Amino acid sequence: MSKLRVHLLGVLVLLTGLLTTTGAQPASALPDDLWFDPAAAATLTVQNGRFTDGLGREVVLRGYNVSGETKLKENNGLPFASVADAKKSATALRALGGGNSVRFLLSWAYAEPTRGQVDSAYLAAATDQIRAFVDAGIRVYPDFHQDLYSRWLFDSDSWYTGDGAPKWAVDLGDYPDEYCGICPFWGQNITSNAAVTQATYDFWHNEYGLQDAFLDTAQKTMTYVRQNLTATQFAGVVGFDPWNEPHAGTYDSGQTSRAWEKDVLWPFYVKFRARMDAAGWQAKPAFVEPNLFWNANIDFQKQEGGLLDSTLGSRYVFNTHFYDQKAISGVFMWGKAEDGQYVGDFGTVRDRATATGTTAIISEFGHPLSGSVSDKAPTVYKAMYQALDSRVKGANWWANPASSGPVLSGSQWQWDIYNGRHHELMNDNPNEVQTAGDAWNDEDLSAVRLDDSGKAVLRQDARMLDRVYPSATAGRSLAFTYEDRSRDGSTTLTWNPVPSSLPNVAQLVGSGQYALQVWRSDGSAEPTELHLPASFPNASTTVVSDLGTVFGPPAYTRTTPIATAAEPGGTGSRRLLLTAADSGTLHYALVANGATAPSASLLSAARAELSSWMAAEFN
Repeated sequence: MSKLRVHLLGVLVLLTGLLTTTGAQPASALPDDLWFDPAAAATLTVQNGRFTDGLGREVVLRGYNVSGETKLKENNGLPFASVADAKKSATALRALGGGNSVRFLLSWAYAEPTRGQVDSAYLAAATDQIRAFVDAGIRVYPDFHQDLYSRWLFDSDSWYTGDGAPKWAVDLGDYPDEYCGICPFWGQNITSNAAVTQATYDFWHNEYGLQDAFLDTAQKTMTYVRQNLTATQFAGVVGFDPWNEPHAGTYDSGQTSRAWEKDVLWPFYVKFRARMDAAGWQAKPAFVEPNLFWNANIDFQKQEGGLLDSTLGSRYVFNTHFYDQKAISGVFMWGKAEDGQYVGDFGTVRDRATATGTTAIISEFGHPLSGSVSDKAPTVYKAMYQALDSRVKGANWWANPASSGPVLSGSQWQWDIYNGRHHELMNDNPNEVQTAGDAWNDEDLSAVRLDDSGKAVLRQDARMLDRVYPSATAGRSLAFTYEDRSRDGSTTLTWNPVPSSLPNVAQLVGSGQYALQVWRSDGSAEPTELHLPASFPNASTTVVSDLGTVFGPPAYTRTTPIATAAEPGGTGSRRLLLTAADSGTLHYALVANGATAPSASLLSAARAELSSWMAAEFN
C-alpha cells in the first residue's frame, strides 16, 4: 500500500469513528501530541506480519497486565478501586515502567452476575478505568480473564481459588466437590481438579447455553465500550483477547489437543470475531490464544498445538503466554537464566505467527518476586526481554544481527498497585484474609506497589523494565538489541558487550546502557520512534547514526533528523525521533547513555565503525 493511501486510510478511519460512534464526543488530541500523532493513533492494524499504526509504521506494543486485582472480589472484578487510582497507575506505568500498552482484565462474573443481564454499573466503571489509560497515550486490549474457570467452584476452606465464570454458570452444573490431590502449584488444578475440568468442558461444548451466554455478554460489553468512549479514545482500544489460557478441561475419547484446537477452540474464536464485528470492532483484531500448554517447557506438560491448522490472517493476532515452569518449579532448573535462555522459545512464537499469517504478542510472561525461586527473577526477566527484542543471543548478536527477526510485542504479568496491601476474603472466608503479594493463590508478580505515602514505586530494577524499544518504525525493522545492564543483586548483567572489533563504539558506550536499531526506510515524512527510558535524559544521551551524530539531542522539529520529544499523554515519558524521508535505504541508530560530552573525533570514529559494520552485515 502506498504511503499516501496509508495516510488517507488513517484519516478516513478517524473520520468514520467520529461519524459512527454512538454517543461519542468529538475527537481531540492528547497532551504532547506532535503533528503526526493523531493520524498515527487513528487505527492499529496487522499488515505483512506486523502491527501497523495509522501511518503504516511498524508498531511494537510493550507493557503490562492491568491487573490481577480483577481476579479478586475486593474491588468487584475491577482492576482499581477508583478512577483516580487508575490514572495514578497509568501515569506510573508510562513514566516508570516504560509501557505503551496494557492488557486490561475484565470479569465475566461481574459483567453478567445474573444470567442474561449485564451489569451496566460494572461496564461503566470498567470503561472509566480504560479511559484513564487511553487518555495517557497507552493502547489497551481488554481480556475476559479466567483461571480455573470460576471462584464459585471452590470451597470456603480450599487451598485455592479461581476466577472467571459467574456463580449462576457454576450452579447450572452438577460438579463434584473440588479436589486437586497433591498439588503444590495452583495451575495443577487445570488438569487434576474434576470440578474445574468438567466445568471447563461444559463451557466449550455449550452445555446449558454457557458459551452463547458468554458471547452475548462479550458483545454487549464491546458495544458499551465503543459507545461510551470518544472516537480518539476508542482508537486507543486496539483489539480484544477473548479467553485467557484456554484448555479443553477434558478431551473427548480419541481427541488430541491439536484436534481440540481445530474443532472446538477455533470455531469459538470465529464466533467471537463475529461478535466483535457486530459490536463495531470490525477494524480491530482478535488477540487469540492457543491451548495454554502448546509451548510448555516441561515435556510432560506440553501438548501439541499452536493453532497449527488455522490461518489467522490480519483480523487475528497470535497471542500466547510464556512462563519458565522449569525455573518456577525449583526442581527442573538449577541456577539462573543465562544469555539466550529463551531465544528458542520466543523464536517459536515468531515462527507460529508467520505461519498463521499474522503478528504475535506474548501477552503474559513473568516470574515470582518472592518465595523460594525468586532469586532467579532478575535473570529470568532479563532473558525474556532479551528474547522479545531479538531471536539472537547477546553473545552472537553483533556477528549475526540480520537473524534478529521482528521485535516481539509483550505484556508482563503484572501491574498491580495494591501489591502487598490487599484485603481479599479468599472464597468469601472471613478467616482467610489475603493481604500479601497479589492476594491470589500465593502469587507475587507485580512490578509495582504503592509506598506508605501512596506513591507508585517499582519492585524490580528500573534498568530492566524501562527499556529502549522501537515503538514505531517508519519502514521495516531489520534488527534491534538493547543492553539494559540490569542487576542481579550487586552483579551487573552484561550479556551483549560491544565487540573489541569496534573499539570506538565500545569506548562511547562505556559501562552504560545502549540500544541499536537497524531499519529500511519507506519514504515516510513521519519519524521512527524509540522509547527513551528515564535513564536516558537528554543531557547524557548520545546518538550515532547514518543520519548524524548528536550528544544531547535537540527538541523535535520536522527538519531535525535526530531529536527528542515527550510521548503523547502528558505522563512525562519521552521518545527519540529519527526522521529519514528516503525510501528503501538502510539506516541505523546507536543510542547510548554512557558517555560524558564525547569528542567530535570519537563520535566520527564510532560512526565510521558502525557504517562499516552495517555494510558487512546487511549488504
